[in-house]
Amino acid sequence: MELGLLYEFEAPKPWAGDHPWGQRTMERQAYKNCIEQISLADKKGFHTAWLVEHHFREGRSHMPCNDVVLGALSQITENIRLGFGVTLMPHEFIHPVRVAEKVATVDLLSRGRAEWGMGRSTPMEQIAFGVDAAESKKKMLAACKTVSGMWAEEYYEEDSEYLQFPKRMVTPKPYQFPHPPCWMAASSEETIRMAGQNGLGLLCFSIMQPLEKLAGLIDIYREEQKNAVPVSHVHTNKVGVYTLVHCTESRDKFETNRVWDSMWWWYRESAAFILKWEMAHLPKEAQDKAFPLLKKQADGDFDIHSFDDQDMVIIGTPEECLRKFLKYEEAGIDQVLCYVNFGYLPQEAVLESITLLGDYVIPELKAMGAKRTARNLEDSIALQAAE
Repeated sequence: MELGLLYEFEAPKPWAGDHPWGQRTMERQAYKNCIEQISLADKKGFHTAWLVEHHFREGRSHMPCNDVVLGALSQITENIRLGFGVTLMPHEFIHPVRVAEKVATVDLLSRGRAEWGMGRSTPMEQIAFGVDAAESKKKMLAACKTVSGMWAEEYYEEDSEYLQFPKRMVTPKPYQFPHPPCWMAASSEETIRMAGQNGLGLLCFSIMQPLEKLAGLIDIYREEQKNAVPVSHVHTNKVGVYTLVHCTESRDKFETNRVWDSMWWWYRESAAFILKWEMAHLPKEAQDKAFPLLKKQADGDFDIHSFDDQDMVIIGTPEECLRKFLKYEEAGIDQVLCYVNFGYLPQEAVLESITLLGDYVIPELKAMGAKRTARNLEDSIALQAAE
């Protein structure tokens, strides 16, 4: 199993000052800190840095232009892969040709290190861009097919339900051939099945769901992959899951690092945001089901320590984190997307977490994986000899 990173470029409130300088000061520091963290992670052996595309998410995510940041990272990193986590694909968000151009450019600049994730967002963002929510899933897959076609063909044209595009040469083409691996963000069983059926990698989360439940959803994804018809020109069959991660030499440092405060802020802020911006746009049945839990979270009425106990987050010493990561591997996860920069964690604490994960946990995971591979090879040789 691999360790990656997930970044939203948070700017937690309260900001130090009123408009216009409070927000600007916080955003300047957030961008500086996160780029420093990813640069360190590149040296410490992390597999992929996934950067989100979100709009209007005050406090929680101040990164709407992941292509720009990934392009910058391509010039200051050497090994870490650079993930679009994700590009918002329904046509109202962006013309497919612009996605093809942006992802291919990052792939060129990084000499073949791009990973392309796609999604369709939530009502709050969809409404602002005039997205037809009912058609958004179909449009996302149609746009994916369009983009991969633009990369595969010298000249591309399309006359379809969602796009009329005249014959043009789309430039540049990706560094990777035929194009970067394709992933899809999904959380419900329906969309997880869709990712599997279309031969797309699965990006999801362990937030607010026990590993046992997540493992069941991954089994469903694997089953759908058996008869997948890839929507792109690359068949991807991997699962990436993100969760909050903090590794430190001793749990005694949790207080000074503000780990519990930061986790509490993250979960409370997530619930408050949904209640404020998303709830009114959900079907009534979904509202009735989600409201009691979200209201308790938004009010801070929950025990943050239970998330640690149930492995919905990965925090602790390197040894503790390793044991938790192995549970994720047992659930069928190929890559944990470590959300290491959250809440009020000091920069030095995040850098220490990345260093400990890179110096201790990643080598241990690789060594264990190599031993399993060797055992499987020995078993295969012994079986062939017996036959």
